[in-house]
Amino acid sequence: MQDIPDKAAIEAAGLDILDRHMAALNAYDAKAMAALMHFPHPRLAEGKVTVYDGPDSNPMDLFDRLKAQDDWHHSEWNERELIQFNANKAHWRLVYTRFRTDGSVIGVYDSLYILTRLDGRWGIQSRSSFGP
Repeated sequence: MQDIPDKAAIEAAGLDILDRHMAALNAYDAKAMAALMHFPHPRLAEGKVTVYDGPDSNPMDLFDRLKAQDDWHHSEWNERELIQFNANKAHWRLVYTRFRTDGSVIGVYDSLYILTRLDGRWGIQSRSSFGP
């Protein structure tokens, strides 16, 4: 018989990872972001799949481009919903907003993040985003 996963614990762990991921992103801290991921780490966006093979492969060029083109300042979660899970994997439906320095909105984007528990540690395994 399979144990029933503890939804509250999985949800709490996921929300913690997502909070720390957003804080690291807004701090422009690639090392802190990588510490919250599992590798290889595929990202689906803009019609292509990019695979980050290890902690040093998470490029910050996207944020450099967002800063230069859109005056990106920070992002915030709007919605976070645990939609499917078992004891070692969780699918999260996410909505986030990107903001400019003056506080105006660049855009609101839907995403799906897959978090996995490997060797007892939860991390972001894969991301799919409708944003750039």
